[in-house]
Amino acid sequence: MRSRMSLKAAVIGVGAMGQHHARVYADLGNCELVAVADANADAGAAIGKKYGAMSYTNYQEMLATEKPDVVSIAVPTSLHIDIARTVIEAGCNLLIEKPIAATLEEGQQLINEAKAAGVKLMVGHIERFNPAVQQLKERLLNKELGQVRYIEARRQGPYPTRITDTGVVLDLAVHDLDIISFVTDAKIENVYAEIEACVGEHEDLLSSIVRLEGGIIGNININWITPVKIRELYVTGEAGTFHVNYLTQDLTFFENEEVKSSNWEAMGLWRGVNEGMMMKYKVQKEEPLKREIRSFVECITNDTEPPVSGADGLEALRLAQLMLESGKKHEKLNA
Repeated sequence: MRSRMSLKAAVIGVGAMGQHHARVYADLGNCELVAVADANADAGAAIGKKYGAMSYTNYQEMLATEKPDVVSIAVPTSLHIDIARTVIEAGCNLLIEKPIAATLEEGQQLINEAKAAGVKLMVGHIERFNPAVQQLKERLLNKELGQVRYIEARRQGPYPTRITDTGVVLDLAVHDLDIISFVTDAKIENVYAEIEACVGEHEDLLSSIVRLEGGIIGNININWITPVKIRELYVTGEAGTFHVNYLTQDLTFFENEEVKSSNWEAMGLWRGVNEGMMMKYKVQKEEPLKREIRSFVECITNDTEPPVSGADGLEALRLAQLMLESGKKHEKLNA
C-alpha cells in the first residue's frame, strides 16, 4: 500500500532501459509504480504484470487515467519532444533518458515548458551516479590530485542491437562530455574529433581531443567495434592518476612518487614522474540507476533542484553535436 508521502510513478517505454526504470520505481519505498506504457502491447503487459502495475499502449490515456506524479521517458530520442511535452502538459515531473532531445531547439523548448508548468525536469545522465565517479569527484574537489592535467575516457564494446537511430556520439559521447566537466568542474573550450562508420549507417568509431578550462587536455575514445566491453576513466594530475572502472565501480589511485600528498609545497618544484604506491579505495557499491531515480524522487519531495538539470542535458547535447560537426569537417571547433 502506498504511504501518504509516496509518489505515483509511471514509465513510458519499457525496452532495454525503461524496464529497469520500472523495476527501480517498484522497489523504492517512497514510490508506487502505478503504470507503464509501451507501443508494444506484449512488452508493456509483461512488465506491468511483473511489477503489479497497469499497462497501456497509449501513453496519453495512461497519463489521464493514472495521473502519476513522476514519469520516466525511455523511448527513442526522436520521440522525446512530443511525449515530454504531453507529460509536462499533464503536470507530471519527468526524468528523460539522455540525450534530452534530438535538437537543441527541442531541448530548450522542453526546459522552457517545464519551467512554465512548474514541474521538475531531470535528464538521465546515469554515469554521474556511479559511486566510483562520485567518490572521484569528491577527491578531486579536495585537491588530492593537485592540478589536473589530463583526462581520458574509454567507452568501447560490441555493436548494440538496441540502437537504430543514432551513432556513438549522441548515444555514448554525451556521457563522457558530461562526466569530464562534472568531475573537473571545468568547461570544455574546444573539440576536435574524427569519426567513422565502420559497420552501420551511423558513426560507430570516435576518437577525439578536447581542451578544458585551466589547460586540461581530454581524450575521448568510443566505438562499437571492440569485442570486449570497456568503460573506463583516467584522471591524471600532479600527484598521480585516478582510474575509474564504471563496470566494477572500482576507484584506484596510482601515485606519482615525486609529489607526496604530505608535502604539497613540492608541487611548485615539479620535476617529473616516478612510480609510487597503488591504492584501491573502498567504494560503497550501488546500482547507479537506483541512485539516479532516488535523487529524482527526493528533489520532488524536498522541492529542490534536480541534480542533473535540463540545462546540463542541453549542454551535453550541444557539445555532442559540435563533436559530430568537427568529425565531419575534420576541424577543431571552439565550444
